[in-house]
Amino acid sequence: MEHKAVELKERTKSFALRIIRLVRALPASSEGYVMGNQLLRSGTSVAANYRAVCRARSRAEFLAKLGIVIEEADESEFWLEMLSESGLIPEKRLRDLKSEASQLVAILNASRTTAKKGVHSTITNQKSTIITKKAS
Repeated sequence: MEHKAVELKERTKSFALRIIRLVRALPASSEGYVMGNQLLRSGTSVAANYRAVCRARSRAEFLAKLGIVIEEADESEFWLEMLSESGLIPEKRLRDLKSEASQLVAILNASRTTAKKGVHSTITNQKSTIITKKAS
């Protein structure tokens, strides 16, 4: 597997674990439960679905799965903003996690843009390497 993919796999897993720890610390209120549940689902989905991206069998599958990861990372960023703006968690405590969510969205969007161009993009997974070229 390509070094960047391995690094992102670890980074998304670390993000998911940080989300889990944050959700455990939320207040036991209806708002905390609802927002925590939404954040837990989207934040852990980032890592789980990125693993699926790494196993894509075609460029189309890669792009589709990557789109899901981007949506989940963006949704996680939204719920982090909601936790902060609602006053459930102080902004200072969420700053690094919000920054990580934003960075993941930017990195994954850049990957999708590159893959959509299809110019000699390489998709590497544990079973095979798929090299695609833009159709002329």
